[in-house]
Amino acid sequence: MRVEKILFIGNTAWSMYNFRREVFLSFLKKGYEVNICAPYDEIFSKKIEELGCRFTPVKLSAKGVNPIEDIILMMRLFFLFRHMHPTFIFLYTIKPNIYGSIAAFFAGIPVIAITTGLGYTFLNKNFVAWISRMLYKFAFRFPNEVWFLNQDDLNTFVESKLVFPEKAQLLKSEGINLEFFKPLPLLPVQESQNVSFLLCARMLWDKGVGEFVKAAEILKKKYPHARFALLGFVGINNPSAIQKEHLKQWVQKGFVEYLGVADDVRPVIQQFDCIVLPSYYREGIPRSLMEGAAMEKILITTNSVGCRDTVDNNVSGFLCNAKDVESLIICIEKVILLNKEKRLKMGYAGRMKMKNEFNIDFVIARYHEVLNKYILNY
Repeated sequence: MRVEKILFIGNTAWSMYNFRREVFLSFLKKGYEVNICAPYDEIFSKKIEELGCRFTPVKLSAKGVNPIEDIILMMRLFFLFRHMHPTFIFLYTIKPNIYGSIAAFFAGIPVIAITTGLGYTFLNKNFVAWISRMLYKFAFRFPNEVWFLNQDDLNTFVESKLVFPEKAQLLKSEGINLEFFKPLPLLPVQESQNVSFLLCARMLWDKGVGEFVKAAEILKKKYPHARFALLGFVGINNPSAIQKEHLKQWVQKGFVEYLGVADDVRPVIQQFDCIVLPSYYREGIPRSLMEGAAMEKILITTNSVGCRDTVDNNVSGFLCNAKDVESLIICIEKVILLNKEKRLKMGYAGRMKMKNEFNIDFVIARYHEVLNKYILNY
């Protein structure tokens, strides 16, 4: 009996392991051979293999704009597909989406492209962004379906004629594991003047880190015991990257704490009352907000694409305006002034929202449904 091979391709082993391992495990449990393809990572490539998956490294520059390198990537993927001959392919992020979709078409293998957020490509109007859109338009002729994590992104692609409407499908996030992300043994709820706020994200200006730090600077004068902290990678390869020197200055001035990075964010999240993401990035569905809500933390985020989907305003958190420090301050102060009972009630409402709308079980079921649909017709 032939064992069906499923191939997943992304731009980092870290994201493949942290965001999609439940999906991989669900296929392994059903007897599929699961292959993961991403740039090699000393830690997470091994972790992927420890799940029971096969890991194949591929050289991929997520932010590179060298057309020769991209053509080489497409050829490399084509020969990989012909050699491995998977039953089905799932692609994540811009370069796998574009070049993997084209390579899969020429290799004759069905494929789903999953856009995990539009980010830099749709925030800018420069030549590189225009080229990216044209590449999307060409490449997205080939997948069986193109999945989007929120309705805004789906509408943008359809209205811009970058994907055929019949191919565009809503996945609604990559899901959250409510058994893994749940409230840890509770610490005593702090008094209002000691409320704590965490921004968990890559340190990018587009994520609203600057606005968060400015809000912290202002609010600490009025609420000196309030705690503000940052968690996430710094100095990364991105046009919007915040440099280490900026971060060091903020910490030295006492505006915020920097907690570095964490393989397991749960113990960090548990220390805080509220998760903040004042992003104006074109998010898919922000992972940190789902994780925080699942752990019964109040959310503050912007009324922006992807972000607003995670919050019922004034019920499980608060929505502020993007690039608006004053609006962010108002939301943070609302949390500071909440009493213990109201904080707990809002946190619980956030977890119920994750359970009803973003449960990983819904996402896993969707993967298996689409696979059965196309394998039967393949």
